[in-house]
Amino acid sequence: MNLVLPIVALAVGTMAFRVAGPLLRTRMTLSPRVEQLTSVSVAVIFVALVATSALVVDNGFAGVALPAGVAVAALLAWKKAPFVAIVVAAASTTGILRLLGVS
Repeated sequence: MNLVLPIVALAVGTMAFRVAGPLLRTRMTLSPRVEQLTSVSVAVIFVALVATSALVVDNGFAGVALPAGVAVAALLAWKKAPFVAIVVAAASTTGILRLLGVS
């Protein structure tokens, strides 16, 4: 019962953020520089997330196999391969390297 109020508040806040975007987009004009910085910042955040997920496991270096799988996935994504092929190739690369003893 104590969690109902925070959950409702979070749901209302989330919906407010989702509605605010389309409503404010028509009322505000952003400079091309701000739009460019926003696009670049999204890419930077995504790359940082991928790097930390691929390179660090349990506060230590993840080894070679996991970054190699991520690199294969990035290469296939860049070549616009189907999503299933990307996931299978990345998992296979990591799995085969670990099977061969490369951590």
